Amino acid sequence: MVSDRNSAFVAAFAVQVFYGVTFTFASDVIKGGYIQPFGFILLRVAGAATLFWLFSMFAPKEKIDRKDFITFFFAAIFGIALNMLTFFKGLEFTTPIHASVIMVVVPILVLIMSAIFLKEKILPRKILGIILGLSGAVVLSVYGKSALASDNVPLGNLLVFINAVSYSIYIIIIKKLSVKYHPFTFIKWLFLFGTFLVLPFGYAELSAVDWALFSPFVIFETLFVIIGATFATYLLNPLALRQLKASTVSTFLYIQPVIAGIFAIIMGSDSLNLIKIVAATLIFAGVYLVSINKVKTRT
Repeated sequence: MVSDRNSAFVAAFAVQVFYGVTFTFASDVIKGGYIQPFGFILLRVAGAATLFWLFSMFAPKEKIDRKDFITFFFAAIFGIALNMLTFFKGLEFTTPIHASVIMVVVPILVLIMSAIFLKEKILPRKILGIILGLSGAVVLSVYGKSALASDNVPLGNLLVFINAVSYSIYIIIIKKLSVKYHPFTFIKWLFLFGTFLVLPFGYAELSAVDWALFSPFVIFETLFVIIGATFATYLLNPLALRQLKASTVSTFLYIQPVIAGIFAIIMGSDSLNLIKIVAATLIFAGVYLVSINKVKTRT
């Protein structure tokens, strides 16, 4: 059991590493004009769907309850279609560091949703945490700047925030599925539904791609997004959720801006300034106040 939990922690950590690097890789491919956001999403989802269905042939065979297909469909809406479309479109207008910091509000959003839908009590300290965290997101969106004149940071950050809300809903939805089924059993259906959901948005953009313009490194970045940030992360997240609480898995998002920020600066895709530091501090303080008791009492 200890080894299983340790594996779950490693899986949760690996997910954030993949996502942290993806902010820069996806931004480079999109802003480089190689492929438009929705076309990239269709390529990402369809590519990952193909991988999941191929690898599922070697996974345990399980019978799916008919009623769970409805859950699969809604999970595909929030975890794939809305989640990915708003994220990649947001990256077109904002920067990797902005996007990664905005994503840290996920634990706060999970708490708010738990209070609304699960009737969980919110302590005054947690209310303060929510205010601080959302204030940081507002500061980043209103005062944050980008070096690129074509960027629209407030719009980009809003789209990434919608992505964060959608991802939070997805984490709650798949918690029961991750315990009930082997990951390959339901994720292959998740991505099949997701492919059909994003097809109308991305078909025209994907058809317009000039593949001859892709350099070897751009091809690597694209494959990393499909294999590392999609196939691997959507497989590892359910494995982590089988042993850990959803709130615990969500706290691993704290390290995502660190990884994303360091990698973006190294790659020259973004830079650090006072506004980003202040906003990140507010968000991290808010998330800490929201999650501290959960981290200390039970994982």
